[in-house]
Amino acid sequence: MSLTKVVALLPLALPLACATPARRALPPELESAELLLVESSPVETTLDHADIPDAWDVWPQMVDGATTTLDLAQFYVSNAPGSRLETVVRAIEAAAERGVRVRLLAEEKFSKTYPETMERLAKRPGIEVRRLDTATSMGGVLHAKYFLVDGREAYLGSQNFDWRSLEHIQELGLRVRVPGVVRALTDVFEQDWALAGGEAPPAKDTAARGPFETKYAEGSVRVTPALSPQGYLPDEETWDLPRLVRLIDGAERSVRVQLLTYKAKGRDGRPFPDLEEALKRAAARGVKVELLVADWSKRQGTIEGLQALHAPPGLTVKLVTIPQWSGGHIPFARVVHAKYLVVDGTSAWLGTSNWERDYFTQSRNVGVVVEGAAFASQLERFFTDTWTSAYAEEVDPTATYEPPNVAGTK
Repeated sequence: MSLTKVVALLPLALPLACATPARRALPPELESAELLLVESSPVETTLDHADIPDAWDVWPQMVDGATTTLDLAQFYVSNAPGSRLETVVRAIEAAAERGVRVRLLAEEKFSKTYPETMERLAKRPGIEVRRLDTATSMGGVLHAKYFLVDGREAYLGSQNFDWRSLEHIQELGLRVRVPGVVRALTDVFEQDWALAGGEAPPAKDTAARGPFETKYAEGSVRVTPALSPQGYLPDEETWDLPRLVRLIDGAERSVRVQLLTYKAKGRDGRPFPDLEEALKRAAARGVKVELLVADWSKRQGTIEGLQALHAPPGLTVKLVTIPQWSGGHIPFARVVHAKYLVVDGTSAWLGTSNWERDYFTQSRNVGVVVEGAAFASQLERFFTDTWTSAYAEEVDPTATYEPPNVAGTK
């Protein structure tokens, strides 16, 4: 969820959307893919894609395949009885029972808000849990969401380890079987694991800088790790912010961005012009720039910047509102949460950062840059489906917006 929303949630004594269905096997061509786009879509919406596997199918399958190690780095862990995440938690417990070494690293700031599942896992033999006090070290939070299986494959994306992320939120992630990218994520995990345990950090490593060639669908692509924050990377050349600016500055036809939140300021109010100025430069040279964000951005302090940025036809901003579930209000859900960028339908970034200063300079986030139309074109179709949906509407620069009641409190 949002970096600025570190608050206690309401008790999750809510009925779930449905009984957890049986997991579905992936088609052979997707099961063998070295890079696989994976989504979550809110139930009772039209946002699901038949050609993109669901995280609640892919995650337990990956965990079930672990034979030696399973390392998870998560913002927080929030489960609910009978949820799709419960299937994943049970798969993690089963992995430990068959001798897999399981390590779970989570943000200290949220561990008190959601202690139940972390405590449940910590009691299991073979599972070690650590909490990273990111505020003391980096200044922000462990906002990354990724896990590693046997050092041979990884998953990263916008999904928090939260039952809502698998059922009531639009999300996007990647299963990655590109050895160099897995190595880069492993290096980050080992560094943060040592930091959480008060241990000496591993030696710096530049072997996983990339780009790395791999196949995607009918084509080939180049994948490059894109990480943050600056100053806490095994290889500082992998810092994501300058890579994003270069991608936008290289655009010739289109820039399409989807995020939970976007703001050209930091939490302390200092300006954050890097990405905003890049978007404006693109629009000024005739590039079509489209920015898609959640309606959570209607809150004061955020919406004003979006209203000022909105200047169609060159630069258009839309807000996405997901209707409430028929079973009642679900706190901190029914929202679009994916984070990605597509440039010219040929290059892309997908990661865990919202576009605000602190995500790049103080908080742990991970992502990848993917060069190649085979991947970017599919991501662009994903964007277009949301952009043209009934859930999206252009920002009104003259409107006074009422922020949604995200927490469900009065």
